[in-house]
Amino acid sequence: MTAPVRRGTQLLGGLVLYAASMALLVHAGLGNMPWDVLTQGISRHTGLSFGTITLLTSVVVLACWIPLRQRPGVGTVANVLVIGLLVDPFLAGLDRLPDPLPLAVRIVMAATGIVLNALATGLYVGARLGPGPRDGLMTGLVARTGRSVRLVRTSIEVLVVAAGWVLGGTVGLATVAYAVGVGPLVHVFLSRLTVPLPLAPASMAPVEHVALPAVATGAGADPEPAAC
Repeated sequence: MTAPVRRGTQLLGGLVLYAASMALLVHAGLGNMPWDVLTQGISRHTGLSFGTITLLTSVVVLACWIPLRQRPGVGTVANVLVIGLLVDPFLAGLDRLPDPLPLAVRIVMAATGIVLNALATGLYVGARLGPGPRDGLMTGLVARTGRSVRLVRTSIEVLVVAAGWVLGGTVGLATVAYAVGVGPLVHVFLSRLTVPLPLAPASMAPVEHVALPAVATGAGADPEPAAC
């Protein structure tokens, strides 16, 4: 498989799995990922679907890139469209399951969502085709303010979780488990899934440079490359 084909395949596959992981965590009802807490809260007050709010939020966040002078990539645009369009069908499929689900099933569903999210992140970030809207916002603020990745990311996520919780989004043990566990898992997958870039013969430097976004790994760990 050539590098361009692999990168495109990883990007698309990763974004599809990312949407599936979001749906699993939402349906489990044990706590959402930080931005999804806000998405769910807005959805409950507007009557718009979870996927529609996800897409609209991504567009708003992308607009915030303009004063930060961030440049979107192919992967950035794909992130907005693929995840925003697929999360509703995944949620609809999960709604066919018996209700209520046993707690043990919900725990397994949430844990699967967290691991699947880390795998999805490793796939689409490893494709090196551009960060997601929310990671681009974070890296842009880091560049403009000079603050650490950990501080900026934590500040953003605390704000969106707080706002989402006030609006009725679900915050729970899975939210904490995601914050603590997804960073280390992403590192494992990224180390295996990042596509090496070709080297220019004259300089032996990569032909292109695509900065990988960063994520705080939780539990006070140092931030490392990853995405959300």
